[in-house]
Amino acid sequence: MANPQARRILGLQVADGVSGTNILTFYFACLATIMFASFIPQSQPFLLTEFLGIPQERHGVVSGLLNFWAEIAIIIAVAIFGPLSDRFGRRPITGFGFLVMSAGIALYPHARDITELLVVRLAYAVGLAAVTTTIVALVADYIKDESRGKATGLQGVMNGVGAMICVFLLLQLPAILQNGGATAQEAGIQTYSMVAAVAFISGVLMLFGLKPGGQAPGEHSESLLNITRNGLRAARDPLIALAYGASFVARGNLMIVGTFFTLWVTNYGTTEMGMSRADALARAGMIVGIAQGCALLTAPLFGILADRIPRIRALAIALLVSAIGYGSTFFIHDPFTTGMIVCAALIGLGEIGCIITSGVLVAQQAPEAHRGAVIGFFTLSGAVGILVASVIGGYLFDVWRPSGPFVFFSIVATLVLLWAILLERRTSNAADEPALDEAPAT
Repeated sequence: MANPQARRILGLQVADGVSGTNILTFYFACLATIMFASFIPQSQPFLLTEFLGIPQERHGVVSGLLNFWAEIAIIIAVAIFGPLSDRFGRRPITGFGFLVMSAGIALYPHARDITELLVVRLAYAVGLAAVTTTIVALVADYIKDESRGKATGLQGVMNGVGAMICVFLLLQLPAILQNGGATAQEAGIQTYSMVAAVAFISGVLMLFGLKPGGQAPGEHSESLLNITRNGLRAARDPLIALAYGASFVARGNLMIVGTFFTLWVTNYGTTEMGMSRADALARAGMIVGIAQGCALLTAPLFGILADRIPRIRALAIALLVSAIGYGSTFFIHDPFTTGMIVCAALIGLGEIGCIITSGVLVAQQAPEAHRGAVIGFFTLSGAVGILVASVIGGYLFDVWRPSGPFVFFSIVATLVLLWAILLERRTSNAADEPALDEAPAT
C-alpha cells in the first residue's frame, strides 16, 4: 500500500533525496533526447542532396546503412554505459551523452563523403546511447514503484512533445532560413549549428540538474552476454516470446517513420512537385508530425486499454492498427494526398500502441529473478527490428517503391498479430480446462 506521507512531485511519489529540480531535469532530458534522436534521421534527406549530392535513387540504401551501423554502435555502447553510470553516477554520463550528441550534430553537415558522415553518425550514436541508458535507470532511481506507471506515462508525453518540436520547428528551419535569403548549404549549416547549441546547453543542464552520486549495480547494467542468455531462457514463456516479437515490430516502426516517411515525401516533393529540398522537408515534417501527434494523444488510451482488457488482446489490437496503417501505404502514390494523412494517423496509432502494450506485457510476465535480463533482451529485440528495417527497408525503398519499407513491416506486424491471436486462444482454452474437469458429474 502506498505511503500517504511519501513526498510527491508532479503527483509522483519520489525516492528520498530526489528534488523537484532533479525530476524536472529528468523530464527535460526525455523531451530533448527524442527531439535530437528524431532530428538526425528526418533531416538526412536534405543533407544527402544539398551537401553530398547523392542521387535520390540511392537515398534509401544509404539512409538504411547509416541507421544500421548507428544501431550497432548503440547496442555496444549501452552495454558499456550501464555499468559506468552505476559507478560514476547518472549525472556525468547523461551530460557526457548530450555533449557528444552536440558535437556529432555540429559536425554532420561538414562531412565530405559517406565515410565521414558514417563516422560522425557513429559518434552521435554513442552519445545517444549514453543518454538513453541513463534515462531508463533514472526512472528506477527517482520514482517509487507505486508511481512508476504514472511516471512512464508522463515520460511518453514528454517524448511526444519532443518529437513534435522536432517536426514543427527544427525541420522547418532550413526553409525559414532560405526564405530569409540564405543558400541551401548556409541554411543547413545554420540549422545544424543551432540544434547542436541546444544539445550542448542540454548537456550543461544535466550536469547541474540531475542528482549527483553513483548507484548500486542495477538490472539495466547486466552484461550483454547475460542478457542474451537469460533472456532467451525466459522466452520459454510463450507470452514473453510474443513480447519480444512485438518489440521487434514496435522499434522497427519507429525507425521506418523517422527515416523513410521523410525520404518519401521530400523526394516526391522535389521531383514531382518542383519544391525546394527545404520546403519538401518542411512538408514531410508536417506529415510525420501528424503521426507523432496521434501517438501523443492516444498514448494514455492504450495505457488504459492495457489495464482494462487482457494485455495480449490489447497488443493484438495495436498490431492490427499497425498492420492496416502500414499496409495502406501500398495504395498511396502521391504522398501529398489526404490518403497519406490518414495512413500517417493510423501509423501513429499503431506505433505508440505496440510500444505501450508490448512493454506492459513484458513487464507483467518477466520473472523477478531475471527481470533485468528479460527487459534487456526485449530492448535488444527492438534493436534487431531497427537493423532489419534499416537494411531491408532501404533496399525496398530504392529497388521496389517508396512504400516498400511500410508494406514489409505491415507483413511482419500481421504475422505477429496471428501469433498473438493463436496464443490468446490457446491460453484461453488452457484456462477453461480445469473448470471443465471440476464440473460435477451428471
